[in-house]
Amino acid sequence: MLSQSFNAGWNIKVGFNQPFSNLFSTELDLGTPVTLPHDAMILEQKTPDTKNGKQTGYYPGKSYLYTKMFFVPNDWMDKNIVLEFEGVYPSALVYINGDFAGSHHSGYSQFTIQADGFLIPGHENKIEVAADNSSEGNTRWYSGSGIYRNVNIYVSEKLYIPVNGLQIDIPEIDQDTAVLCIKTKFSNETLRTHDLIQITEILDAEGTIVNSEETAVTAYPHKNIQTLQRIPVWEPHLWDCDSPYLYTCRTRLKEGDTILDEAVSTLGIRKLQLDSRHGLRINGKEMKLRGACIHHDNGIIGAVTLEKAEERRCRQMKEAGFNCLRSSHHAMSKAMLKACDKLGMLVMDELSDMWHIRKNPHDFGNYFEDFWEDEVERMVAKDYNHPSVIMYCTGNEIPEVGTKRGAEMNRRIVEKIKSLDSARYTTNAANSFLALRSDMQPLLEEAVKATGMEHILEQTSGAGEGGISVMNAFASLMEGPAKDYIDASSTLTDLLEGFSGGLDIAGFNYITGRHELEAQLHPNRLVLGTETYPSEIVRLWDIVERNSHVIGDFTWTGYDYLGEAGIGIFYYNGINGFQDHNYPDSIAYIGDIDITGYRRPISYLREIVFGLRTAPYLAVERVNHYGKTPGKTTWMHKDNIASWTWDGYEGKPAVVDIFSSSEEVELFLNDISLGRKPAGKAAGFIASYEITYEPGTLMAVSYQNGMESGRDILQTAKTPVKISLSSDQPVLTANGNDLAYVTIGLQDENGIFNLQSETVIHISVDGAGTLQGFGSADPHTSNHYYTTAWNTYDGRLLAAIRSGFDPGEIKITVSADGLDKETLVITVE
Repeated sequence: MLSQSFNAGWNIKVGFNQPFSNLFSTELDLGTPVTLPHDAMILEQKTPDTKNGKQTGYYPGKSYLYTKMFFVPNDWMDKNIVLEFEGVYPSALVYINGDFAGSHHSGYSQFTIQADGFLIPGHENKIEVAADNSSEGNTRWYSGSGIYRNVNIYVSEKLYIPVNGLQIDIPEIDQDTAVLCIKTKFSNETLRTHDLIQITEILDAEGTIVNSEETAVTAYPHKNIQTLQRIPVWEPHLWDCDSPYLYTCRTRLKEGDTILDEAVSTLGIRKLQLDSRHGLRINGKEMKLRGACIHHDNGIIGAVTLEKAEERRCRQMKEAGFNCLRSSHHAMSKAMLKACDKLGMLVMDELSDMWHIRKNPHDFGNYFEDFWEDEVERMVAKDYNHPSVIMYCTGNEIPEVGTKRGAEMNRRIVEKIKSLDSARYTTNAANSFLALRSDMQPLLEEAVKATGMEHILEQTSGAGEGGISVMNAFASLMEGPAKDYIDASSTLTDLLEGFSGGLDIAGFNYITGRHELEAQLHPNRLVLGTETYPSEIVRLWDIVERNSHVIGDFTWTGYDYLGEAGIGIFYYNGINGFQDHNYPDSIAYIGDIDITGYRRPISYLREIVFGLRTAPYLAVERVNHYGKTPGKTTWMHKDNIASWTWDGYEGKPAVVDIFSSSEEVELFLNDISLGRKPAGKAAGFIASYEITYEPGTLMAVSYQNGMESGRDILQTAKTPVKISLSSDQPVLTANGNDLAYVTIGLQDENGIFNLQSETVIHISVDGAGTLQGFGSADPHTSNHYYTTAWNTYDGRLLAAIRSGFDPGEIKITVSADGLDKETLVITVE
């Protein structure tokens, strides 16, 4: 079946007791229609009283009813009509014309509703979707609320190809030929037998048919049918990260001259291989996974899942050097999968954050036993034809990981995945702290003593008689020799054996000390760092490069996100961002890229460590915090920024880092050399200078074999005289779902951006579009992303502009006290 968008013309009400409109409170009615996808949570007022607390960034969860009235034409009388919801959080109850039509219990997977039995042709029909997120304490991150992904409608004959009914396998690939095995499912719900011809065509990226096949099929009444067609593609263009070439498969069911139904899917031809000698190979080429963990939200627009938002995020991460994304800790959206296929980004898709042991009172652990097989089926069906997806993760930091029952459950999930998709690999994101559980405290004490870190015992001895606080000690020892001692212990080895043995790849969260050990214990085992600390990238990537069985590393995290507020914020007031609450902070502040799309210095260090950047990079520790010790978690690297504008700090000390892969670097301040220092791998890719702040020009020069290999320059900005506006999309499509991101900055008279200046910017959007979101990356703000006035943070703001359904122009106007208004026009067509 071919889908049509069903996103337009919905209304939303807040605060219900029963899923019928006449029982809803009207005082909180939002009043105006909304176009899906829509996130109700991002529109709520943050409050310190929410039970969600820092987990959702202090955004509360409530109950919402989405209602849509639409006319059903008479010629739909005998049609097959299916509604597909790509994501409703936290769950959905669907009613059509007041009758219960179906439900779904997972907020991160797609589901369908068979609608034709409830609709009345020739009349207005009402669809209601109740999303009850009022049971707070159901997530460890910002979830969003409501229908935050697309809704699609499928209208077909009663003989039809169901949603995800077209699956493509490519079992044979070489330079000359790729054989596509096209599996097509279809159903005959009519009362008679149909003699059909199935016509399947393979089209190249230009739309030219490169091969086709016709198959005669008899469809008997009330039967489900599956056909198999083998279609070769001669001299195929192979899909990989550098050349993400996509073909299209189109299959049609024809009876006489009538096309009864058709299905279309893109595909990429690529070959996967995995072994401990060569690691991961794609099309015969060895590849290390330069991975990033991500959450599902899109920053200033909340959980709203628009294709352009996902594509922008994917593109920015690829430009930053990543080649693989891990969907943490839930199934990835269809929109992000489409972006990854298009841009050449590999994907690890993840089933769930919990199994039978809950992490929150109202999370999916309450439903896992009843629905885990359905969730596996939904994930695999969604991913099947996407070349970007190379592996599935059975779960994240599952508490059952160190138990025999947990190992059995893992094998069951893997078996289920393999029964549906044998061509992709499986892993699990295991955490040593959860695996050890009751063994953790004695092992921690043993590790502290064995590595000469007894002072940790003294620091935490107040936690109990002669004992230590496991959480405090563990936080202090997340990196270093004591943690490696724990990782490599025989105790942890015994606990992980049955679990890791049931997977294609052993996946470890923060268990770096096992990566090389596994090769000694199990020479054929593959290892993947499924989640690791950004601050450890130099050490981690060295391990990846030196060991063929270690296929990659996934940092936490590639892109900043809402919720888990504060785990990466540098607090200078005694707060520990991992353990403490600090309202109204709403973002994690932990991504290589912040929520406005700005690449933090750690991103450039990572790019250099990956071997993808030869030019040096200048990063300055925030001069206003010199000499202060922040409450630092192990996810944090340095509180630095690429700026040499620190008005009011003249003559004060400053710490400047040069990131470089070259052997040596030299720092210049206003053309005066401040000396050369070693850099490159031997120096951890960082050379640090403590100097005195003086306005002007700061320059880093790198040298390899005595010759200059690159340079980077920072210049002091003067007082801003101009607001800068730039859009990533000059033209939008009038479909209600297109998106442009407008970056706003402050420039001085020489065009240099001033990252220190804090100015309140006002924005207005008029014409053929709306303001979807507006804000900064400020981790401490009490502002909301739907307001039209924001203070700049690090000199930047970001606005998301959404197209309407009518062609025309969108006029974006920004203003600030003392500065001229600036206008940007985006065309909608």
